[in-house]
Amino acid sequence: MKTISSAKKRFKITGSGKIKRKHAFKSHILTKKETKRKRNLTQAGLVHPADEANIKQQLAMK
Repeated sequence: MKTISSAKKRFKITGSGKIKRKHAFKSHILTKKETKRKRNLTQAGLVHPADEANIKQQLAMK
């Protein structure tokens, strides 16, 4: 199975095998959002364990 190009642009695998992701809602219309909210959206998050298998399949890791 080929790697899905949109997935490889959005996700990175950590050394321990978890999947890192970026938060949504940080690209535009930032004037109405509070500074604290924008700051928290900047930090990377981890993909929920229920979604990991699907994303690993998209990244052709299985």
